[in-house]
Amino acid sequence: MENVAVRGVLTPQELLEHWQGHRGLTRRVIEAFPEKELFNFSVGGMRPFAVLVMEMLDIAGPGMHGFVTGKWDDINAMPHATGKGMPETKEALLALWDEITEVINRLWPELKPEKFQEKVLAFGQFEGTLTSSLLYFIDNEIHHRGQGYVYLRALGIAPPPFWDR
Repeated sequence: MENVAVRGVLTPQELLEHWQGHRGLTRRVIEAFPEKELFNFSVGGMRPFAVLVMEMLDIAGPGMHGFVTGKWDDINAMPHATGKGMPETKEALLALWDEITEVINRLWPELKPEKFQEKVLAFGQFEGTLTSSLLYFIDNEIHHRGQGYVYLRALGIAPPPFWDR
């Protein structure tokens, strides 16, 4: 079989829809948590789900700004790493989730197709292309959402179906 490189398997719009599908599912996982457990419950020494959610938010919003401007925040100074600026209620966490969703939607059109193969140094630490960095953002969210599923199951709560994106 001939080895052929294929570019453009997904259009930028399809990639955005894929990511936002994951984000919608993660939002439903956040909603499924009782408020106290969202901020305090953990299994096996893992961080509470609210902290994991903040990591996802700290990557997604500032990551989009980094892609567009080339200016990257210090990941170690963000709320998930420092605890400063963490919302204190589920309602506030969901509002922040929705705000970052709008940031992604607003900035996405600035990512022209030719930018997806450009090299970036995400958060001043992680070298790759815009595409590989964005795929990491999505992978990171899926990984942490999986932890949220474990937490919900441990609490006796059925999580939303993972395929319903």
